[in-house]
Amino acid sequence: MKILLLEPFFTGSHRQWAEGYQRHSRHEVEILSLPGRHWKWRMFGGAVTLAEQFLQLKYRPDLLLATDLLDLTAFLALTRSKSSGIPAAIYFHENQITYPWSPTDEDVKLDRNNQYGFINYTGALAADRVFFNSGFHRNAFLGALPGFLKQFPDHQGLENVERIARKSETLHLGMDLQRFLPFFEKRQDGPPVVLWNHRWEYDKNPQAFFEALLRLKAEGCDFRLVVLGEKFQKSPPVFTQIKNELAGNILHFGYAKDFETYARWIWQADILPVTSRQDFFGGSVVEAIFCDTYPILPRRLAYPEHLPAGLHEQHFYENEAEFYPMLKRAVLEYDRARPFAGRALMERYDWTSLAETYDLRLAF
Repeated sequence: MKILLLEPFFTGSHRQWAEGYQRHSRHEVEILSLPGRHWKWRMFGGAVTLAEQFLQLKYRPDLLLATDLLDLTAFLALTRSKSSGIPAAIYFHENQITYPWSPTDEDVKLDRNNQYGFINYTGALAADRVFFNSGFHRNAFLGALPGFLKQFPDHQGLENVERIARKSETLHLGMDLQRFLPFFEKRQDGPPVVLWNHRWEYDKNPQAFFEALLRLKAEGCDFRLVVLGEKFQKSPPVFTQIKNELAGNILHFGYAKDFETYARWIWQADILPVTSRQDFFGGSVVEAIFCDTYPILPRRLAYPEHLPAGLHEQHFYENEAEFYPMLKRAVLEYDRARPFAGRALMERYDWTSLAETYDLRLAF
């Protein structure tokens, strides 16, 4: 089977997912992509450019597999002379209907944010199959669609929600977790290492994370801090503040120069406190758990899917009032946290386990 994977934002987790499936699939997977920048423009213009490239290819796939950042309806319309009769699937890494936009975003101020959500809606409507990277994501998208459509004046198409639901399913994110294994290092003696390994963005709620660490320090709790993740132009100012106020606790602060550096720091971490307001899957969380970092997670979003029910009481908090006591206890009793064995729990997301599932689901 020949699969053409269409990715207009070829960077970060999107690129890792595409290349990972390409390497591990028994199918022939070709990738048609654009550089991963200007995501808003990619949602509008990426389909035009990729359509032009597709029409020039001497390659006819058996399946088109697009991601959520492609305007699939525009792509199919522009390529109908060649794509007609080829089934299309769409894979949702995220979506712009339930994504918590920053209130400072210019598109929110100008009420333009609905345009991006509408591209996701029509893409799901046009696709033959719709896949979501978590059960939470599928339920959130389908649950939000009626309210999203009701804001329009007429011909709202509410019956289309059920149409999309019937062809939708969960297909967890495939990841190359095995690549962490060569960089395993025994944890060093000393105070516990607290980890941040997410993007430096508003939706990850860094304010709550760092406020808790400042409180730990004020109460005399000893810990070290590793801050990883990608920084963007408009990263929250709390990162600059914390670099100064916790300077004496910091082992590393900033984007890792290469994967080996990233992996070695993950293996050194003891505790992963997560405060995110949004995570459709939580790849960075899965990576840290795979490397045996003790997770403290909110009982929301996709996180409850990652751990078995028997571990929920130990690792999940309901609200911020519960978060700090759990974090403090883990820091003070870090000898209890260090033996946490997460690798066996996360191996099901590795491509060696998931590639066959992808191959079967996409052969429709």
